[in-house]
Amino acid sequence: MKTVPLGSTSIDVPALALGAMRLADRSRAEASTIVGTALDLGMTFIDTADCYSAGESSRKVGEALSDLSVDRGSVMIQTKVGIFRDPSSNKITRYDFSREHIVSALDAELTNLRTDYVDSLLLHRPDTLVDLDDLAAAFDDIATQGKARWFGVSNVNPQQIDLLRSALNQRLQVNQLQFGLGHSGMVRQEFHVNMDDAASVDHDGGLLAYCRLHQLTIQAWSPLQYGFFSGVFLDDPQFPELNRMLRIIGERHGVDASAVAIAWILRHPAHMQVLLGSMTPERLIAMSRATDIMLDSQEWYDLYLAAGNDLP
Repeated sequence: MKTVPLGSTSIDVPALALGAMRLADRSRAEASTIVGTALDLGMTFIDTADCYSAGESSRKVGEALSDLSVDRGSVMIQTKVGIFRDPSSNKITRYDFSREHIVSALDAELTNLRTDYVDSLLLHRPDTLVDLDDLAAAFDDIATQGKARWFGVSNVNPQQIDLLRSALNQRLQVNQLQFGLGHSGMVRQEFHVNMDDAASVDHDGGLLAYCRLHQLTIQAWSPLQYGFFSGVFLDDPQFPELNRMLRIIGERHGVDASAVAIAWILRHPAHMQVLLGSMTPERLIAMSRATDIMLDSQEWYDLYLAAGNDLP
């Protein structure tokens, strides 16, 4: 499995990781098969969150690793905390970066995951009410007790990161962001600098360049989705040109369209890590072939244009 550097650390992580959000809907046996397939493919990095089905996804991860007798040191586990869902409605009612919530949420995740530490702990979306000193104390507690090896954020912009960094004693190493051919605003805005069209609107504060400059590893989530959970663009009749180009390039490299779409992300020099959320072992196997190929520059741009983007 190809690896990418983790932030500013000396650690390398698999370029492809298993996203466990949908694991909650699978039986215990199915979950073990999915996790086992991912590990066999070299995806020894698993991402989850405490708000995924009220912790059930994490429980399935913990069960699967136990059932498979996986050595804890051979796999990296990442979880995210900070989103609060009302237990009765399952609706998100607040973001909570208080010391009390962060520490208790992580402790619950450690129980769910059947481990005494996670390799990576992320703040799951920004909390505008964050008390920076309180959050810093929470991270200090977690680091001192060895409950997390490194820290990061998810869906957070540059100034929000700088604000957190002004108080935290731990360096942030990861920013988990939606990115792929169906959600490529981070690169589109870079091409439309000094223009006044819609594509020139910077929604994220130069997030892609910022993460590269500050050595934050971007973890691309929902790499095959378009919009915000609007659907998968593969074989969708709304994207005929994109799917045609994916097939052409896939035939050229001997892989399927899903592997090409993942390879498009991996081709970027930001050295992103891609989270694969498929719960079908055969699809995980097909997508893992993305690490076997290297798109050339023209293929990358051909796919970008086929996705409906333009170059000014």
